[in-house]
Amino acid sequence: MLRIGELSRRLGVSAHVLRAWERRYGVLRPARSEGGYRLYSEADEHRIRVMQQHLARGLSAAEAAQASLRQASASPDSSVAVETLARALEGFDEPSAQDVLDRLLTDFTPETVLRDVVLPYLHELGERWDRGEATVAHEHFATNVVRSRVAALGRGWGRGVGPRALLACPPGELHDIALLAFGVVLYRNGWRVDFLGAATPTPDLIRTAEADPPRFVVLSSPDPARFAGLEPELRRLAGIAPLALGGRGATSKVARDVGARLLAGDPVTEAERLLTST
Repeated sequence: MLRIGELSRRLGVSAHVLRAWERRYGVLRPARSEGGYRLYSEADEHRIRVMQQHLARGLSAAEAAQASLRQASASPDSSVAVETLARALEGFDEPSAQDVLDRLLTDFTPETVLRDVVLPYLHELGERWDRGEATVAHEHFATNVVRSRVAALGRGWGRGVGPRALLACPPGELHDIALLAFGVVLYRNGWRVDFLGAATPTPDLIRTAEADPPRFVVLSSPDPARFAGLEPELRRLAGIAPLALGGRGATSKVARDVGARLLAGDPVTEAERLLTST
């Protein structure tokens, strides 16, 4: 739970404006501390981020607030959706899995589907694989089906007219779906995305950044070992363009040592935070 000052800092919106939106539109629903202070949740933060996206697309404040509240009330039952998707993929039933994703993407925004269904499912699958409850064949099949759909959401993202982001996974890292999801959110908000993908050699990444410095360079990995020993290269990247490190493998120490921004949350939320801070 957040005090309004911290919420204001995260969102880049003044506390005065947040209070006005709370009073006029009901887009914030704070709890009260024992001392009587308003405390705001992640759901409050998410509703404001959605509202900001609608404002950026030209809606009035009242229209943007109404759209955000409608979207919040139309969130999928994530546990049921994850279970339904898992059942199709575990049965190696690609058509059924595509049908599940089709229905979700018809009823909800890509951001909601990615944050509430796709990424939680992949996290659960990874944990089951670690415990020996899922086979390599299952993990590969499910990952390939899901990756193809997430990548399709970013089709044409190199044609964006807004700021440019350069996205890559460090050497040895083959899991890039979370980074794809991050790029999709940027693209849907007008950014131009250059996606280098899995296991990108750092010399190639540095040369690409030097040739045309982007607004942000983002590296992501769920494995801390992938960032180990890369400090000199990461510092060089941070000297070319603002650098951000994401995934469970990114730690506050590494980010601090190389002068990078730490993306500690899920990729959809972190992309939304990046949008409001630039």
